[in-house]
Amino acid sequence: MGGRGQRRRVNCCCCCWVVVFFLLCFGERILAQLRYSVPEEVQVGSPVGNVAKDLGLDISTLTDRRFRIVSGPNHALFQLNQNNGVLYIGKIMDREEFCEGTKVCLINLKIVVESPLEIHYVGVEITDVNDHSPTFPESEQRLEIAEHTPPGTRFQIHAARDPDVGAQSVRSYKLSANEFFDIEIRDSDEDKIPFLVLKKPLDREQKAEHRFVLTALDGGSPPKSGRLNLTISVIDINDNRPVFSKDIYTVSLDENAPIGTLVIQLNATDLDEGSNSEIEFTFGKTQKKKVHDTFELDSVTGEIRVKGNVDFEDTEIYRLDLQASDKGQPPWTAESRVVIKIKDVNDNKPDIEVTSLSNVVPEDSKPGTVISLISVIDRDSGLNGKVICKISDDVPFDLTPSIEENMYSLVTKGRLDRETVSHYDITITATDCGEPPLSTVKTLNVQVSDVNDNRPTFSQSPFELYLVENNAPGASIFSVSAADNDLNENAAITYHIVRGDGLQGDMASFLNVHSENGQISALKSFDFETLKTFQFQVVATDSGTPSLSNNVTVNVFILDQNDNAPVILYPVSSNGSAEGVEEIPRNVNAGHLVTKVRAYDADIGYNGWLLFSLQEVTDHSLFGLDRYTGQIRTLRSFTETDEAEHKLVILVKDNGNVSLSATATVIVKVVEPKEAFAASDVKSATKVDEEDNVTFYLMITLGSVSVLFLISIIVLIAMQCSKTTDYTSKYLQETNYDGTLCHSIQYRSGDKRYMLVGPRMSIGSTIVPGSHANTLVLPDRRRGSGEVGPRMSIGSTIVPGSHANTLVLPDRRRGSGEEISFIVKDP
Repeated sequence: MGGRGQRRRVNCCCCCWVVVFFLLCFGERILAQLRYSVPEEVQVGSPVGNVAKDLGLDISTLTDRRFRIVSGPNHALFQLNQNNGVLYIGKIMDREEFCEGTKVCLINLKIVVESPLEIHYVGVEITDVNDHSPTFPESEQRLEIAEHTPPGTRFQIHAARDPDVGAQSVRSYKLSANEFFDIEIRDSDEDKIPFLVLKKPLDREQKAEHRFVLTALDGGSPPKSGRLNLTISVIDINDNRPVFSKDIYTVSLDENAPIGTLVIQLNATDLDEGSNSEIEFTFGKTQKKKVHDTFELDSVTGEIRVKGNVDFEDTEIYRLDLQASDKGQPPWTAESRVVIKIKDVNDNKPDIEVTSLSNVVPEDSKPGTVISLISVIDRDSGLNGKVICKISDDVPFDLTPSIEENMYSLVTKGRLDRETVSHYDITITATDCGEPPLSTVKTLNVQVSDVNDNRPTFSQSPFELYLVENNAPGASIFSVSAADNDLNENAAITYHIVRGDGLQGDMASFLNVHSENGQISALKSFDFETLKTFQFQVVATDSGTPSLSNNVTVNVFILDQNDNAPVILYPVSSNGSAEGVEEIPRNVNAGHLVTKVRAYDADIGYNGWLLFSLQEVTDHSLFGLDRYTGQIRTLRSFTETDEAEHKLVILVKDNGNVSLSATATVIVKVVEPKEAFAASDVKSATKVDEEDNVTFYLMITLGSVSVLFLISIIVLIAMQCSKTTDYTSKYLQETNYDGTLCHSIQYRSGDKRYMLVGPRMSIGSTIVPGSHANTLVLPDRRRGSGEVGPRMSIGSTIVPGSHANTLVLPDRRRGSGEEISFIVKDP
């Protein structure tokens, strides 16, 4: 036995034959088809062939590429070694068990390797070995033969069956030596049927019973045999046998025919009379059990009807061996065969088998990426078994047919976007070409995995921040927020501020942003009087690989607070205190201008709108103070009883929510007219010198500011040309303004002449005379009210007499009684 197993293993190795069809079609995943041959009953572990070598695969990569057999009905019969690529026997195979009655026993396997995906078809033919002996259905058969039976009469006897095929099946019969009978063999489609042929007439009186041994031999080497004991009983004469109308009947029958359907009615005749002519129909003694389960035979009428299920996919052709026997003594028997061909009907739906590589596909997969392998099987034949496979049209996938019939690859046909569609339910429909057609529907779920293909986006761009000055250092002042349409780490956003070169004017160095929530805090307190607006950029970066980012500009506008108290410009004593002495003649009339208190507030709007009031005065009936201009005038003429010296304390306060104030003290001395004229000459000379100095400084200031203005215009044009973001400050920023007088506009009101001086007065400004002082009023876009400030744009209005501080100088060049009023305002 051991020698036999060894011989089989040798035969397996030597008889293995390989047929490789290399398929050079682009886009296909079936790269090769192999075929091997191996005898049945080979021991487990015997090699069939080196599949990896025959396919030209690199053995060292088999494990990483998951070299394996795809699960199927016969995958357990074989084992595939991933270390050397050899296909082994996994189970002892009995050819007769798998392929009974089939000439070629072929086991088909599907072998898959990944990265890249390849599928190979391997066919293993199980060859027959002579492992079965011929057997008869019975160990003994009795025949009754009438005497005087003419020589040459044939008697069918049991045929031996051998499960082996080809040369290993029953090849011959041998009858034991005798003088009356010989053996004759008739070849059929499936086996050899032995007939006992009478060589000379029998004589019952000489011998009533004959015994023989029939031996069936197969074609093995050495041959195997089976024995049948024949007993021949000689009976009296019934000299006519039944005769069938045909030796072979051929008929067609639809599968799934209802039970009771008439298949055929046999016709046989007997020339005898009486009981010797009465015919009885029976199945042949060697008929298979499946025939008896499927069909029934009426022994009297000869009708063959359907008894069981007729399935084309189970059996395509039935061969029925029939006998017609009379009732004579002995009876005569005739043989015939009925061949029933089953016609296929479309009674099987296609079967869809999906081999999914993965149900998750990245959204950046290229068109043509293979998702799954799909095979379609229909057990019907012809057009009934021809299948058309398609998928739903509303998905970015396609079915690519393979070179193997009814094999498809599910591939991507377009770009995927997880943010648009995160998963697909792909409906696969397989429809055969039968009438009526049958269909099978299968749904395949495919998830689209995320890749980092979306940049963070801010809720708005740009952001605008209105920040009140004197903010607390370190406190949060603003928050930015960005969103990312990706998932998980691809959507995790961190924030940072774009830092500049650290030079003066780079405010980003004084800001900090929380990397996770976008909260922005200021590291310093901002002063509106120093800085009115600036901008910085915040960058949002996701955590994908590679990371994507986006930036946004934050425009910051500093809002003014009333944090500056008024500053007294006049009077100012030599020691810096707000005190002054004014001498006036005693003979002045009512309404005489004694002096004018001038003050300045660095704030703007209501915070810089100054009002004057008398806080302390020695005689309320003698002096009056204009609350808007700060002018001190006499209310009546002096009398002899009036004191020669008067002290006036003037309170200057702004109009902020919490008012800030300053005081100035003016000492008015009343002198005789001669002393006043002398003092007036001295003051006139001093004022002339002061006026000359003011004119000189004014010319220098105007020249400097004009140059700075031209430079600013050039820089502004260059910046506007280079800017990509449309950004307009809420304020007209003047970074180079140093508080000097820049431009002037003159107008007359009564007998006085006013000159309004501001750092940026545009063409088209309007001057409205008729008040006590000149004020430059600009619309405050933040508060919806007028804002007092030094900047003027086209269309701005100058309203004299408003709440601002003025500087009044007598104009000696144009005569007495005429004054020039200047605005003195820090931007």
